[in-house]
Amino acid sequence: MTHWLIAPIILPAMLAPFIVLAARRHIGIQRAFSVAGVVTLIVIAAGLAWGSSDGTIMLYQLGDWAAPFGIVLVGDRLSTMMVLLTAVLALFVLLYAIGSGWDDRGRHFHALFQFQLMGIMGAFLTGDLFNLFVFFEVLLIASYGLMIHAGGNARLRAGVQYVLFNLIGSTLFLFALGSIYAETGTLNMADLANRVALISPDETVGIRVAAVLLLLVFAIKAAVVPLHFWLPSSYAEAPAPVAALFAIMTKVGAYAIIRVYTMIFPPDLEVTAGLHDVWLLPAALVSVAIGMVGVLAAKRLDRLVAFSVIGSMGMVMISISLFSPDGIAAALYYIVHSTLAGAALFLISDLVRTGRADLNLTPQPPVAGAALTAGLFFAGAIAMAGLPPLSGFLGKLLVLDAAFETDHMIWIWVIVLSSSLISILGFARAGSVVFWKAASLGSPEEAPVMQRPATMSYIAVGGLISLLVANTVFAGQVHSYTTTMAAQLFAPEPYISTVVETPGKLSKPVEGH
Repeated sequence: MTHWLIAPIILPAMLAPFIVLAARRHIGIQRAFSVAGVVTLIVIAAGLAWGSSDGTIMLYQLGDWAAPFGIVLVGDRLSTMMVLLTAVLALFVLLYAIGSGWDDRGRHFHALFQFQLMGIMGAFLTGDLFNLFVFFEVLLIASYGLMIHAGGNARLRAGVQYVLFNLIGSTLFLFALGSIYAETGTLNMADLANRVALISPDETVGIRVAAVLLLLVFAIKAAVVPLHFWLPSSYAEAPAPVAALFAIMTKVGAYAIIRVYTMIFPPDLEVTAGLHDVWLLPAALVSVAIGMVGVLAAKRLDRLVAFSVIGSMGMVMISISLFSPDGIAAALYYIVHSTLAGAALFLISDLVRTGRADLNLTPQPPVAGAALTAGLFFAGAIAMAGLPPLSGFLGKLLVLDAAFETDHMIWIWVIVLSSSLISILGFARAGSVVFWKAASLGSPEEAPVMQRPATMSYIAVGGLISLLVANTVFAGQVHSYTTTMAAQLFAPEPYISTVVETPGKLSKPVEGH
């Protein structure tokens, strides 16, 4: 049992109250501890990812109590990769928040940021469905506080909408957990995989209802159409660093679908056959179409980026809905890409906001620093639209290749390719209005005096773009790793046996008996 597995949860959980209690009036101390904590988190996450890279299943039993009675954390290739991705993203988002001054525009930004990381890390590492629900609630509470950071009526309205929609998801999650426990007597995922497989075909009503409810919950978190209505306003109105961090939150829903529907309810399981793989693909295709049409129709740059996130999640869900090793491998590669690209675009939109009166897609006078901002926007746009040479193009090729021999190949290819063209038009329109048409209105010296983005803000965005370039250059190695990850997911026996068979305090004989 490795104690390092709980460190990504414990570290931010301890930092958050420390920042509130000991440094709430000293923004410099808050920044120092927050950055130091995230850097430490990256080191720990990298160590965990390295430790699981050979296929090792790492297990931590809280209180040394064995599953299914005790709480367990499990680290395999998938969960540790997501933890590392979150930690790396958090560093660049945090640097941007500090450089732009967003963290000083309201109270308790850094404490809420750490609580948010705690919830995300816990969701990726937990081996228990009930604790997945608990970490979802931690996410919800912390994200609401971050959403309304710095105040504003529009931001508050979007925050209320976000909370209400996610509370519906939380309620459905509780119903699903109740149904599962009533049918199986356990909520540990590894133990569930064993017990669900033993349910006879004529006693499947309760477990089928639970499987559908879980899929609805995770689809809400992933913003899959028609459960996506909360995302455009919420992400567009949130402070830019918060929206950039939220780029990983939709991936929590995708991660949960991959984990639950490859281990507990795998595609070949008779009792739940035809429940999740029948309607998930159509919903994913519609998500791609609506997301990219939203990109073309958006009247504000921040809403354009929000709709592009919906479209990118549609791409991820298309690949997941194939429920094949090639499809899951492609989805995991695209998850890394879309997280980095979405976060970068939210931060770039804030760079634009710094030098303009607003983010309306209307010609306005140019501002100082427009050339560098335009270059970053160009890189982020071609990444999100899926144009070569960046990793979005390679990711879409992987998704199309995974779908090539399926019955729905024509639908997938037509919608993916046509939506890519629409997104190109949408990003080109936005870029031309914000940067090219602005040049015809005069020189930056003649424009109203606006604040120039800070150097650290450019460094943070440049770091995310650099990671996109690295994801492209090392695409072969990354895809090879996601392929081994998918193979591990479709052969969950080592995961199950490690969790269920590892002895703990409960399984040891009590002295004197």
